[in-house]
Amino acid sequence: MQNILQNVEAEQALLGCILVEGDLIKELSLQPEHFSETRHQVIFKAMREVQKLGKSVDMVTTVTKLGDSVEQVGGLQYLTDLGSAVASTANFLAYQTLIYDAYRLREMKKTAIEFANTPTDDGITELYKRAMELQEIGIEKTRTKQDVLMEIYNDMHEEKEDITGINTGLIDLNAMTGGWQDGDLIVLAARPSMGKTAFALHMGKSNCEKGGVTDIFSLEMPDKQLTHRLLSNLGNIEGSKWKNPRKFFSDHDYENATKAIGEYEKWNINIHDQPAQTLADIRSKIRKTKKENPDNQKHLVIIDYLQLIRAIGKYERRDLEVGSITAELKEMARAFKIPIILLSQLSRAVEQRQDKRPMMSDLRESGSIEQDADVVMFLYRDDYYNKNSELKNIIEIDLAKQRNGPTGMIQASFIKEYGRFINLARQMDAGLVG
Repeated sequence: MQNILQNVEAEQALLGCILVEGDLIKELSLQPEHFSETRHQVIFKAMREVQKLGKSVDMVTTVTKLGDSVEQVGGLQYLTDLGSAVASTANFLAYQTLIYDAYRLREMKKTAIEFANTPTDDGITELYKRAMELQEIGIEKTRTKQDVLMEIYNDMHEEKEDITGINTGLIDLNAMTGGWQDGDLIVLAARPSMGKTAFALHMGKSNCEKGGVTDIFSLEMPDKQLTHRLLSNLGNIEGSKWKNPRKFFSDHDYENATKAIGEYEKWNINIHDQPAQTLADIRSKIRKTKKENPDNQKHLVIIDYLQLIRAIGKYERRDLEVGSITAELKEMARAFKIPIILLSQLSRAVEQRQDKRPMMSDLRESGSIEQDADVVMFLYRDDYYNKNSELKNIIEIDLAKQRNGPTGMIQASFIKEYGRFINLARQMDAGLVG
């Protein structure tokens, strides 16, 4: 039975291919440590060093580079046998794949043994993280120029809707963004009580109503409380009544709640409310959702909120830790081809200004957030700060950054009692402004 942790034949075949046709090494991503046999590591390392010197890799240059080590790897005869055993170099990339397969299994076994010997809670996280890293090693994800041009050509002849991404639930926001795009990290920031969680839930609801799947990672609020909010939104039920439905619900509320529960039950929505979730936890659950649903189903991820996410490892400064978190979340958005909406707190500097509308500098640890985010949105309600404001029930959505689109501000109606956001024109027609 072949040892799946060591594919010596593939290693020998690959080294032989390079000795026959030296330029092949330029097409390989392998490194010496990926080989299972020490002598093969030494040979390949010598080949890489010849390549770095700008010389052609062949029998002579490899033997010369090995020097006194040539006898340790089996001598000149072994190298000659490697080259002479190659009938064709056509399958050299397949040999690389087999070497990577065996390497991933060896490394995973080693990591698992280390964990088994010293099991800890942190070790579980490290074990999972290493498994995810190994899964990506040696996997080619590049597309050819022809692949890209064919996609562009098909786009030119395909009739598309105005919304190319996930529906935001607001007409004006859709017009500015085209919906939330796959691969984007969208930061939604506001001071407390501005309605950022309600707005995030509104976007998750809009996606589910269109047949999409939504993952909500709530690091602060339990799933029951979030579900109450969603049911209030669906059934026009005042959120405060959920504290004691038997006492505060009217017959009409009971009827609306029953209908809302029936509608909500049909949605493809997952609320993950475990406190102190790590990036590995988030990645694992996103991957699970991706596996359980069709590739063409719109998938939206919402994380509430950035400052409560745990990063693996220790950092000298908080801004460095936040930078590692936002960078990894951006990488997740690209890897899974989904939009991720990340909620974030704003610093108290907002409260010290006369104009309390947020600015980019108000983001906590703003440098890395602004750098990694494709979209940065701020929420502001004038009637929160100014009781005599003429903008009652109006929320300002400031699109402060959009990497691939315009920036600017739109307004929507915010019915706080229900946690609902309504397009202004529709809201005015319904007589809800004022």
